[in-house]
Amino acid sequence: MTSQTLLDQRALSKLRWRCRRGLLENDLFIERFFAQHGAALTVEHATGLEMLMDLSDNDLMDLFLARKSPEAALDRPDVHQVLSMVRNSKN
Repeated sequence: MTSQTLLDQRALSKLRWRCRRGLLENDLFIERFFAQHGAALTVEHATGLEMLMDLSDNDLMDLFLARKSPEAALDRPDVHQVLSMVRNSKN
């Protein structure tokens, strides 16, 4: 499976479950993201999103709102791409 391979339904379902957050605002960003991009998510997107899900809710919100930029291990193209997709997701 390459990084550009689309996620199958099982992998997408697991990713959605992994993305559940304790902070409602983060959940709203994530729900809009999946509503707009879910059908076209790739393995690369999933990797970037999973890295973001390791953050605390407050750190994640700062990235979603562009109050901070990804640093250190998160300063990767897949993370930047997912953040851009999240920030540009519409209702």
